[in-house]
Amino acid sequence: MADEVKKGLEGVLVAESELSYIDGDAGELVYRGYSIDDLAREASFEEVVYLLWEGHLPDEGELDEFATRMAGERALDETVVETIRELAAADEEPMAALRTAASQLSAFDPDAGADPDDMSVNLPKSRRLTAKLPTALAAFTRLRDGEEPVAPEPDLGHAENFLYMLNGERPNEVLAETFDMALVLHADHGLNASTFSAMVTASTLADLHSAVTSAIGTLSGGLHGGANANVMRTLEEIDESGKDPKEWVDDALAEGRRVPGFGHRVYNVKDPRARILGEKSGELGEAAGDTKWYEMSRDIEEYIMDEKGLAPNVDFYSATTYYQMGIPIDIYTPIFAISRVSGWCAHVLKQYEDNRLIRPRARYVGPKGQEYVPPGER
Repeated sequence: MADEVKKGLEGVLVAESELSYIDGDAGELVYRGYSIDDLAREASFEEVVYLLWEGHLPDEGELDEFATRMAGERALDETVVETIRELAAADEEPMAALRTAASQLSAFDPDAGADPDDMSVNLPKSRRLTAKLPTALAAFTRLRDGEEPVAPEPDLGHAENFLYMLNGERPNEVLAETFDMALVLHADHGLNASTFSAMVTASTLADLHSAVTSAIGTLSGGLHGGANANVMRTLEEIDESGKDPKEWVDDALAEGRRVPGFGHRVYNVKDPRARILGEKSGELGEAAGDTKWYEMSRDIEEYIMDEKGLAPNVDFYSATTYYQMGIPIDIYTPIFAISRVSGWCAHVLKQYEDNRLIRPRARYVGPKGQEYVPPGER
């Protein structure tokens, strides 16, 4: 058994974690003992970040202090803004721009020279990264659209402030609450690919910025974070085709195409985050007087469940939720990152506390006994 190869490390336990628990058969997600249903509906993103990093929900005083400190760290050094401006002018991909910004932020972090496992500075570094990445993303999005960045507002909450920096106006209460809920839902999710890559990087005693940069690169792939943008592009394609969604799905499957947003490596039932965001997507459609995208999604969900036995994951309904909020499709995955950075940092902090280099092995299946022959004799 010790030599059994587990492709993709599926089912292999490599760590113990207090941060999040997933029951794939029951469709449950828990952060440090708290149900995601309760946290998404009742807690702010700042509360959840505090929970992940500190191990308990903050009282009112702790939350005020934490939120104030986070708000005070949002501004970017002008050199970082200029780099983002150049990336926008070069038509860089949003995730690549965010990855570059995360790496460059280390140059201006006051604790950049500290030992990677110095726990006294890693929490402030985590706070700065989590506070600044939304500013970087909003600035990039506006600059590539021909608009100047909007400075962060310290009196706005984390979610509300991002929408303000993105659009240049304060969002209404419904949009702010919806976006805050989305950030809570994406904050952590066990040892997913990007979290694991952050932990692998941290296990070498590389610094926190390196670990987060690794995670952003991992999240950019279409089999991880990129699926939400693909979902919305698929829905647009269905709408433009004029076909019934079920007919379109039939044709796509017959052509060997994959419908994004379905299936999960852990969940065997509907992703609880998809359930929560699905409800919110429906509410946004009703409020706007146009439920087309929600109804189309529901039709596809029911059909694929009946035909293939596959349930939707979080990407399927985050797509229509963001779309109805007016958020550009190509920044859906970077939005995933500005939430998940809180979970990445939480896991990296734990990795540093009890570090062992993560170094799996591969079974060698190549030739043996080869003899070297000089080039002229080959």
